[in-house]
Amino acid sequence: IDKLAMQTLIAEEAVKKGLDKSADVVDQIDLTRQSILANAYVQDLMKTSAASEEALKAEYEKIKATITGTEYRARHILVEKEADAKEIIAKLKKDPGLFEKLAMEKSKDTGSKAKGGELGWFDLSRMVPEFGAAASKLEKGAITQEPVKTQFGYHVIQLEDSRPIEAPPFEEVKPQLAQHLQQQTVQKQMEELKSKAKIEIAGAPAPAAAAAAAAPAPAAK
Repeated sequence: IDKLAMQTLIAEEAVKKGLDKSADVVDQIDLTRQSILANAYVQDLMKTSAASEEALKAEYEKIKATITGTEYRARHILVEKEADAKEIIAKLKKDPGLFEKLAMEKSKDTGSKAKGGELGWFDLSRMVPEFGAAASKLEKGAITQEPVKTQFGYHVIQLEDSRPIEAPPFEEVKPQLAQHLQQQTVQKQMEELKSKAKIEIAGAPAPAAAAAAAAPAPAAK
């Protein structure tokens, strides 16, 4: 409140001194007014451009049609040395049921170790190429027969399942769709306004011309 009161008092003094008539100040006031009005226009446009339920569903179906591919669910055991990975594979050949136990004991991946190497569902784009390629070649329940080397070390992978990638439910993504369509509407309106307007950009005078204009006129003889 004190800051606002002081600002008001100073502004009043500026008017008394006629500073509100200064060309620089007038320009700044005009720019501020334009900025406030432009923001008000956009906010008003956003209020009136809410997409209908039908438009949202149509956009959802359009995006849904582009979603393709497969996602995988797997476990892994990550170790530093290839020899350690081969030893683990040898044990799993005798008893595949040891995978979870060995992951908890041997894996250096702290994110999945406590869960028996469980990685959950993922698409290949989330994994380093070597890991993704190896996982995608496995049959359900199968374990890699050779260590898979990546930048993180050596992996032993077990594929638990795979399924086609599905779009999230409509209601779950509805707010994002509404925002997306609203932004499209606003952008379209901005482009229409620009296309109908005649915009001229006045460049600054050339340096030589500016210098000549600023130079004093020669004295008459």
